[in-house]
Amino acid sequence: MSSPTRILIADDDPDFREFVRIVLESHGYEVCEAANAPDGLQFMRNKRPDLVLLDAMMSYELAGVSTLRAVRDDPQLADIPLIMISAVLSDDEDRFLPADQRALVDRFLSKPVSPDELVAEVAGLLAAGPTRLPAAGANPSPDTREHI
Repeated sequence: MSSPTRILIADDDPDFREFVRIVLESHGYEVCEAANAPDGLQFMRNKRPDLVLLDAMMSYELAGVSTLRAVRDDPQLADIPLIMISAVLSDDEDRFLPADQRALVDRFLSKPVSPDELVAEVAGLLAAGPTRLPAAGANPSPDTREHI
């Protein structure tokens, strides 16, 4: 028997993490939670999830964006499908994620998100399979590491 698909939700809002957990667990996913960017990145390195839901803004304004860059620069994590989810993306996406960096994200979702939309996006991205190759020997940039 195969283990359930593991999804990490990295978000500083405990109510939103609970919402995601309840919705996705009801569809058979294993959901793990991180309350901040450093814990999320550590979890990814220790237990490699099948997909990550990452809030753009956590303990400081660009915590999610810094984590995104660290994930994509890490050859062990670079191919993990990633959905960036935040209320700010619908209002001011360009301010938080410049156009040249949007390709680092597989999908964007804006809060509030409906349970149906959440499940559809997660299932669709998982069904699509890997969307990028692992970074060959990529090294995190020093400025990325200092923000994590």
